[in-house]
Amino acid sequence: MEKSSIVGHARQLANLETDLEMGNVSHAYLFVGPEHVGKSTVARWFATELLTRGMEPEAKIAAEAQINRLIHRDFLSLDQLWIEDQSENLDEIATSSNIQQSHRWKAPEMRSDIISVDDVRMIQEKVYETGDGARRVCFIRGIDRLQDVAGNAFLKILEEPPEGRVFILTSSSDSLLLPTIVSRSRVLRFDRVADADIAPLVSRVAEDDRSFVLHVAQGAPGTAIVLASDPDRLREERLMHNQAVSFWGPMSASERIKALTPLTEKGGDERFLIHLALALRESPIASVARSDAFRLLVRRLQTNAYKPLIVQEFVLGIR
Repeated sequence: MEKSSIVGHARQLANLETDLEMGNVSHAYLFVGPEHVGKSTVARWFATELLTRGMEPEAKIAAEAQINRLIHRDFLSLDQLWIEDQSENLDEIATSSNIQQSHRWKAPEMRSDIISVDDVRMIQEKVYETGDGARRVCFIRGIDRLQDVAGNAFLKILEEPPEGRVFILTSSSDSLLLPTIVSRSRVLRFDRVADADIAPLVSRVAEDDRSFVLHVAQGAPGTAIVLASDPDRLREERLMHNQAVSFWGPMSASERIKALTPLTEKGGDERFLIHLALALRESPIASVARSDAFRLLVRRLQTNAYKPLIVQEFVLGIR
């Protein structure tokens, strides 16, 4: 991947480029920012540069192809762990993760997208193996998915990493992590990308769709790319947005509770929450009280509380 193909994040790229040129590479990097904003894309570029910089052109091309196919011995990736309703499709999971996950098939309770202590053991085993080159890079998306016991186990690896090992971690928020993991990492914060920079990604879609995609992407290039390339997904997003707009309009409490049913189901519906937030911002009857109630709803949905009750209390509170 060429650095010039990355959308936005010039400051972060410049910092990483300086680390490479000065030989001042940290043993752990933590990329923090909103979902789909480009953290993983930058992480893949940085990992590739760490493993291929200084190679002859032909060797570099071959190594990049191996990294992209996740067959490079010195590139470890822990990305997708379990895909609900598609869990038997190992090929799809293998497109982003190359660390052994056999424990998930042995125990049903392990079948989730949470990073468990077994995952950390697999990482530790691979990290301590002898590599082909001077460096071995381990990319972990969503390090905030770590279970508590797994977090402590991973911390031990960060405290005494083998020579030449580099961890590249991503998270939507460093407040979700053990402070000691944050303190042992070089933190780079990623902001939302300007619409002007994302616009070329959606230049081939109809003008009306283009405006909608830029609006709902909210500065996340990854979201814009998916919506611009998948008409079915775009239709789903438009339907979801229309439902969110209707929610804030004249509607009975029972209708509102029914409309929020997706939020009470397993895994919730993060995209619908985003559309609710956008629609509230656009609503002519938006108020501070409604905004505060919605923020409280989002926080409570992240807990282990009974979600149907959370939704009911929220609806009754905004009448």
